[in-house]
Amino acid sequence: MFDSNDFDALRRLGLQTSLVSQALGLSTQDEERLMRVVEVQRDRCTLHDGHQLHEARLWPALQARLQVQGEGLTVGDWVLARPDGCGGQWISAQLPPDHRLVRRDASGHRQGLVSHVDHALLVMTCGHDFNLRRLDRYLALVRLAEVDPVVVLTQADCHADPDARVRAVHQHLGAGALQPPVLAVDGRQAQAAQALSPWLAPGRTLVLLGSSGAGKSTLLNTLAGHGADDAQPTGAAREHDGRGRHTTTARSLHLCPSGACVIDTPGLRGLQLDADEADLARAFDDIAALSHHCRFRDCQHEEEPGCAVRGRVSPDRLLSWHKLQREARRHEQDALQRREQLSVWKARSRATREVMRLKRG
Repeated sequence: MFDSNDFDALRRLGLQTSLVSQALGLSTQDEERLMRVVEVQRDRCTLHDGHQLHEARLWPALQARLQVQGEGLTVGDWVLARPDGCGGQWISAQLPPDHRLVRRDASGHRQGLVSHVDHALLVMTCGHDFNLRRLDRYLALVRLAEVDPVVVLTQADCHADPDARVRAVHQHLGAGALQPPVLAVDGRQAQAAQALSPWLAPGRTLVLLGSSGAGKSTLLNTLAGHGADDAQPTGAAREHDGRGRHTTTARSLHLCPSGACVIDTPGLRGLQLDADEADLARAFDDIAALSHHCRFRDCQHEEEPGCAVRGRVSPDRLLSWHKLQREARRHEQDALQRREQLSVWKARSRATREVMRLKRG
């Protein structure tokens, strides 16, 4: 099996020895080959075998199984594929995804974003896109997947004091054990790739995360050394507010000259975490560590006396924690509880409207 695979080439795509063992356990046919998903477009995928790209479709049995499980393929997945007889490939098996970033969509269903990621570059500009509470949410997303974050502040050349922005991030995140590196760069310049070189080692996989127009695709073109023919589309920043323009519409994996892989992603309109309250304690390690010194064991770090968190954690970061805790509790409610709660809210709303109507006469 896998006689036609070039494992040295696949290692440059991030293949680990443990994945080969898993593939051997899943393979059932001699013609199956190990490949990596580099792009997903509805019912079709683009795979890479270490040398070239292949268009592929899901084998019906695999597609049905994933639908039953509420899962799907994501960029970065490793799969087994075999020829379909028409120049393409059938994807016959998916290796168990590892270090997968997962969110919940508007209806509360789990949605995989990317898989088998080593580092996450959390991108926001030094200008109008600079938002520390949104950064908290992205940091929680990657820490829940046990992915190492790096905060990258772009458009450093357009800001009067980018170092002040770096200091603001450090001050906001405090002294937690998981304090990430923070860099301010001009994403168009080669110095950006040099600054990020510690995380661009051969076989490593990185993902770019951030809001639309933060400069992710511009940074990708620099890291991947893209020329005019293969560059990701980018848009110039708007003159009136310095914001970039939304250009990326699908996640895609790209190879870098350093031997690393970088996954570009579109900006997320909404980022609901797939996490419970215990998960958030791991993501907000600074708050979890300080809470052990609160006077009350169930301290919510709001108005309680003897709270060890308030005053030592950034107010904005504490607001982020409270909001994510409320979201986690809503997700943990079952459908019946949510309907009952919605009925209570509607009844209160009707009562309020009736009181206002009577006051107006």
